[in-house]
Amino acid sequence: MRNTISYALFATTTFAAIACLTAAPTMPTFAAAPGNAAEPTPVEPDMHEFMEYVFQPSFKALKPAMASEPADKKGWFAIKSNSLILAEGGNLLLIREAQTDAEDWAKHSYEVRDYGGKLYRAAQAKDYTAAKKSYQSMVKSCNACHEQFAGGEHILTP
Repeated sequence: MRNTISYALFATTTFAAIACLTAAPTMPTFAAAPGNAAEPTPVEPDMHEFMEYVFQPSFKALKPAMASEPADKKGWFAIKSNSLILAEGGNLLLIREAQTDAEDWAKHSYEVRDYGGKLYRAAQAKDYTAAKKSYQSMVKSCNACHEQFAGGEHILTP
């Protein structure tokens, strides 16, 4: 009797597991947003406000973290966190329309994203030399954009 119950329990659990693994995955559905839901739009249209609240806090935290090679996990975490925010911020810049020089705007946005991503990956690998190089390249790219689009204001120092 005990073997019959164990077998029945085993069979039931096995069949349930197989059913879960072979069932088609279901995705949650969301109500459509007003307008074109597929089109990303900025929440804050003012670029100064956007930079002040998205980029500036991460840059201000990243700058001292990059001053010297991190001695511990906490130091590398600060670099990874802030570089990822800045890299993804580059993607957010791409959804904003430039009033002039759209190609240059996109180029600067891609550079911030790409150098921020390289910085993030270097921090994951705990490679300070590569991280420092990517950080300096990212800041140079930010400054090139500030020169062109902000009249030379808000120049950053690494």
